[in-house]
Amino acid sequence: MSAERFNFAAAVPPVADLGVVHLIAVGGSGMSGVARMLLAAGCVVSGSDQQPSSTLRELAAEGAQVHLGHDAAHVGGADTVIVSGAVRETNPELAAARSRGLRVLHRAQGIAALLGGRDAVAVAGANGKTTTAAMLTHLLKGCGADPGYVLGSALLGGSNAALGTGPVVVEADESDGSFLAYRPRVAVVTNITADHLDFYGDLAGVRRAFRRFADTVGAGAPDGLLVTSADDPGTKALTRELRELGRPVLTWGSSADADLVLDQVETGAASGSTVLRCTRGLGPVKAGSEHRLEIPMPGRHNLHNAVAALLAATAGLGQSIDTTVQSLATFPGTRRRFERLGVAAGVEVVDDYAHNPDKVAAVVLAGRSAVRGAGRLIVVFQPHLYSRTRAFAEQFAAGLSGADVVVLLDVYGAREEPVPGVDSELIAQHLRAGRSSVAEVRVGNDPDSAPGELAALVRPGDLVLTVGAGDVTKVGPRLLLALGRSPNTTEETH
Repeated sequence: MSAERFNFAAAVPPVADLGVVHLIAVGGSGMSGVARMLLAAGCVVSGSDQQPSSTLRELAAEGAQVHLGHDAAHVGGADTVIVSGAVRETNPELAAARSRGLRVLHRAQGIAALLGGRDAVAVAGANGKTTTAAMLTHLLKGCGADPGYVLGSALLGGSNAALGTGPVVVEADESDGSFLAYRPRVAVVTNITADHLDFYGDLAGVRRAFRRFADTVGAGAPDGLLVTSADDPGTKALTRELRELGRPVLTWGSSADADLVLDQVETGAASGSTVLRCTRGLGPVKAGSEHRLEIPMPGRHNLHNAVAALLAATAGLGQSIDTTVQSLATFPGTRRRFERLGVAAGVEVVDDYAHNPDKVAAVVLAGRSAVRGAGRLIVVFQPHLYSRTRAFAEQFAAGLSGADVVVLLDVYGAREEPVPGVDSELIAQHLRAGRSSVAEVRVGNDPDSAPGELAALVRPGDLVLTVGAGDVTKVGPRLLLALGRSPNTTEETH
């Protein structure tokens, strides 16, 4: 998706003016959330996607007209067409919409049309967006705020979107510049790293985009607030620049100079805890106060996600610190974010969406903390995009190095065509050459053959962690079936 195709700085019409809305690729985790919010707002909604899925069945049950396959006829009754970032101009439905002069909006612009003057909290950053936005949604529910929300992954036991009546939580995607569309009252930036280089070119381009995003925070709202990490070099630089301009920025982190410091951090197989020290007054959080936070998820990174959500809710939206802490203790988790699929034959299977080096490193570390006894951590990783694999093969190997066994699937190309010489073997070479705990590296598998190979490899006590943004989602459920148990979740690709 090129920025030239959409003007994210332009105002979008209110939802009441959209008319009949058709969504292309409506079955995706992000697009289905927009469809749900439009339906809840009273819009007539249709949508199309290539493959049948439980998401399409759910949308049809909720009132959307759903089509399988892409055909120009599907936009016949539409006034507005909304597209995901994966939709190319050659798509017959998008081509028909263009030729007829229909209003065509990016997914982010569709969400912006739904905000309607409500307070919005946009969560951005290379890593942790989904979990932080989901935690914020959950704690706002616990505070009785009735939030609207649209997430990249559904809350476990719930949905990926709701219209609500209170503040709206948005997972703001930086991959194509579309996070500039929201103009939130409060924003969170978890980190700024060299990702999506196929779009931005280099880290400097990424940093410029986040600076522009920061300029959208509080547009029209004098009490706008940006919440950033005090530990990440990219967000630290952004914070310094904004504070020099007198812009309101609050920080969290392990660094002593953070406004909200994570102290006494502990992580276990299924939980994490920290003592929060407030170094200055943060809205309803008093300077010098301490609060103990516990979450039902492993991994230091998830504690940081929780504190980011807490700071946005309290300092940004005025929620009670005590109620916020209590709500986070019951966070159910989300689909594909360290999602525990089940246990069979003494082997636990966990699935995660991690697809850039920092995310992979964080989830492998969390997986290591969740292994019990003498069990092994077996990571099944599917690289996502040839460009990303080529640019970060060594960093992926470093992130995977905490595993005992690494099984590398073929690269999932998504929107990219294969690149000669770019494959999973690039990562394997670095793993074999580096100093790591990896005892075995296997290459050349695909999601259909991997479950059988894993079933012969695993033993009681092992934790199998499937990782990636492609159809690696097939592996975990099929492995559990091969080991004799049905998984807790329905297999779908993303």
